[in-house]
Amino acid sequence: MLDAVVLLSGGMDSLVTLAEARTRFQKIGVLHLGYGQKTAARELAAFHAIADHYGLPPEHRKLIDVGFLRDIGGSALTDDSIGVSAYAGDSAAIPTSYVPFRNSIILSLATAWAETTHARHLFVGANWEDSPGYPDCRPAYYAAFNELVRQGTKDGNIHVETPVILMKKKEIVLRGVELKVPFEKSWSCYARSDLACGKCDSCALRLRGFREAGIADPLPYA
Repeated sequence: MLDAVVLLSGGMDSLVTLAEARTRFQKIGVLHLGYGQKTAARELAAFHAIADHYGLPPEHRKLIDVGFLRDIGGSALTDDSIGVSAYAGDSAAIPTSYVPFRNSIILSLATAWAETTHARHLFVGANWEDSPGYPDCRPAYYAAFNELVRQGTKDGNIHVETPVILMKKKEIVLRGVELKVPFEKSWSCYARSDLACGKCDSCALRLRGFREAGIADPLPYA
């Protein structure tokens, strides 16, 4: 049985979200989903490195293959014919890295695991403040999804929590430092697995966050 489930992609937002969950709960399960993204192997390595850091046992780690999202396509992360766009500033335009309805699919699976393990809290590192172009990172989306979970689960008592959703990347970095998270074990780049590209929107936002926080990003960049 678990107290909480945390969606752990391996990126900095989900890392800090896991650390936040650990301030409240002891029995935590982490869920990672591979969906055919370009950096899937590197993200999985980050997932296990973070889970190892926090001493999470194998039975508290869940891996689910949702590779059918690559069959659907429509995103630079799952379709090799679509380039990963460079960061375009805090624009409400939907970037090419958006995977159609991905979060709804992932959250549905996470909710199912939470219900199976009797976890009443589901944490996700969605961040809207610095990424307003992602429709499934908006606070209103999570309010709606929580109502769906309430209506669609046996006991209706699972709550999706988004502790970093309204934080600037600088604030996420500073909170991570406060919680002593291993940023060096995380991975954010959408384009490369050897060295972070430094140009995609995920890299750019991460770099800006560290720069504004006055802290050096421990990841290597091309």
